[in-house]
Amino acid sequence: GTHVEKDLLDFDSTSLWVAGKDFPKGKLVSDRLGKNEKTKVIAKLQNAETGPPAREPIVNEGERKAMMAHYFKKQEELKKLAEADDDDYLNSAWADTKEMKKSLQGIQSIKA
Repeated sequence: GTHVEKDLLDFDSTSLWVAGKDFPKGKLVSDRLGKNEKTKVIAKLQNAETGPPAREPIVNEGERKAMMAHYFKKQEELKKLAEADDDDYLNSAWADTKEMKKSLQGIQSIKA
């Protein structure tokens, strides 16, 4: 009658899921996954009638929000660069190809 009893799984009606596959009862873990001691396995117990457990998302919610903010910021920067793609800088003195010649001849103050 307690809450804990509802969460307990019966041994006969429980299946073990590893890497999206049902792990058969009576087999050793080493039979299925090998004998490498450094292998990390995440297994889930699930009621046998319900099928495989739901997949967990690859990216958690916090990482997803951070990525969305980063891409939004990047998109805004690209919009600003696209708007500032005009040729205003060509009229400045540093963009004039004949500026060095004018400065050597002393005629940079004469405007055409």
